[in-house]
Order: sequence, then C-alpha cells, then structure tokens
Amino acid sequence: MKIRSAVLRKLGASTPYKESQPIQIEELELDAPGRGEVLVKILAASLCHSDLSVVNGSRPRPVPMALGHEAAGVVMSVGEGVTDFAKGDQVICVFVPSCGECVPCQEGRPALCERAAKSNEAGTLLNGDIRLHNGDEKIYHHIGVSAFSDYAVVSKQSLVKVTEDLTAEQLALFGCAVITGVGAVANTAKVPLGSSVAVVGLGGVGLSALLGAIAAGAREVVALDINDQKLVRAAELGATATYRSDEAGIIDRVLEETNGGFDYVFETAGVVPALEVAYAITKRGGVTTTTGLPDPKATFALPYVTLTASEKTLKGSYVGSAVPRRDIPHYIQLMKAGKLPVDELIAKTIRLEEINEGFDLLASGEYTRILISFE
Repeated sequence: MKIRSAVLRKLGASTPYKESQPIQIEELELDAPGRGEVLVKILAASLCHSDLSVVNGSRPRPVPMALGHEAAGVVMSVGEGVTDFAKGDQVICVFVPSCGECVPCQEGRPALCERAAKSNEAGTLLNGDIRLHNGDEKIYHHIGVSAFSDYAVVSKQSLVKVTEDLTAEQLALFGCAVITGVGAVANTAKVPLGSSVAVVGLGGVGLSALLGAIAAGAREVVALDINDQKLVRAAELGATATYRSDEAGIIDRVLEETNGGFDYVFETAGVVPALEVAYAITKRGGVTTTTGLPDPKATFALPYVTLTASEKTLKGSYVGSAVPRRDIPHYIQLMKAGKLPVDELIAKTIRLEEINEGFDLLASGEYTRILISFE
C-alpha cells in the first residue's frame, strides 16, 4: 500500500531545520505485514529527543530512514501467526520489541533484549526484515516503529493493546516518555514512600519522572533545568522547588539548602553537565539514575572515592527498566485516577508537514512534547 512518511536522508543537517529541510514527506510503498507483524494506522505521534539525536547525527542510524517511535494508533490487519491482536484494537507503540528468548528477556528484563538492540541499530524490524520501500530503494525503520507515517508495519512485540476508551493523543506518550520516566522511578530506582527526589532535565522523560515521583509518594520533588519555562511548568505539575542547573555555584547551594542532597536523583537530559550536577547533589548513600542517551563518545568522570566512602550508587535506566505490557496498563490507570496527568506534557500539536519546524522547537528547549496528529 502507498503511505505518507517523514524520511530522513542525511544526518547532521544545519539548523534551523525549517530552512535546511532534512526531513521530507515522501510517498512510500509499505509491504503487507509478514509473520508475527501488525499493520497499524498511526493516529498520533510525538517528537522525542531520540528522534532529534538521529536528525542531528549524535546517534547515527542508517539512512534513508522513516523516523518516529512514540505513537498510538489502531490495528488494521495482522500477519500470519498473530493471535493477540485483531483489527480495531487500540495500541501503543513501544520502541524495544522484546524477543522473549534471549538471556535478558528470560531474566525478566525485556528493555535489554539483545535481538531488539541489534535490529534497532540495523534499522529493521525484530525479525530483520524491512517493509518500507521507495521503488527499489529500501527505507530503514526507526527503532522498529517509524511512526511519523500514516501507517506502519511493526512486529507484534512492538505493541501494547489498550482497552480503555482514551484518545490516541492521550496515549501516544506512554510508549517512550512515560514508560521511561515513570519506569525509572518505579522500576530502576524503586523510590520508596517519603523519599526526597530531584530531577535534572525537564523534557518529556524528566517531567514524567517528576510525575512518577509524586505518584510514588516522595515527600519532596525538586526540579532542575537550564530553561526557565520548563521550571515554571515543573512547578505547575507539582515540583516543590526549582533551580537553574547552570547557575554558578548551584551544587553548593542545593547541598546547603537541602542539608546534603537528595535520596534519589534522576538525570534525563542526556548531557554530561546534567549528570555531573545530578551525581553531585545525590546525598551520601543516595542513588543517581540516568535515562539520558548522550553522544556515544561522551564520557563521565566522577570522584572514585564517593562510590565507597559515601556509598553512592550510579545506575542506568533504559526504557524505564520496564515490562511494557505489565507497566503501561498500570500507568494508564494512574492517569485515569488523576495521579499521572501525562496529557499535560503536550505543549503543541502540529501537522506532519510541519515536522522540520517541530524539531526546531524541540531543539530550542522551550517545549516538552510536540504531537503530530493524523486524525
């Protein structure tokens, strides 16, 4: 079938993207779903820094590539062997399709699926196939989803079925921002009731972590960022205090005003200065958790002695250490109960044709999540 899709053909284009136009809306040929695959009509997809990092070249991927991974839609048809999805099912896309067979999957850690890591890096579906073409030219899939398209064929492992009567706009963020941010709090760090929490970096993932910490019953949740508008937004969402993380002397100030730092600190910006601040404001015996995906060449140095003498812990969290089919329904119930107002993270809605301008807005740091509506 013919579809419209946002295709990136060259990495590292100059900004503003509105002028350089690195992403073009192209008519592509989408193959029918193969064995274990599902055809999804995409209804809403949001722009994420994981997409931006491919556009700007900091996380290289094969091109030409159909971008997009954070989305919700409805099943149109299923391939051979698919029995857990049917036409009309409302679904959320998940960008790590767990195979269920590798060692991490068997250990209950599907976010670390080895087959998914290889297929995502190669730009294929989980089985190694490619379903997108422009004539004889193959178009690579973005982390198994390619959601900036009106239709997508994905592995069934890339989907979570939703039975609640919610809009696609409400659901789109659950497959990345929410599952990563809230999951880092609930699964990776396991924040207990009454803890003190700080979040450094207030994009979609960071604000999701903030909401997750509030929902977990943290006694204080402090927000840090270099953007004043995001600090205001964090306060509106329930942050008990806010700080500019690039302010001179910020580490000493925070340590003094918090009597030694926080029990749990989450770094979600994906840049070394943010992680430096996060680790420094973690109290003795505390835990620093990072969800950031920096440039692969970036390195982080820490005072070695603090790991022992201060019993600090530094942890990584990928996809919120989540089990998507377990966690996403729980998080949806929290949203319905008013304890996880995820839809408030959407700052702007655009059309697919405005995607280059959308990435300019995302790169500016002024916006959390920008949603593309296909309805």
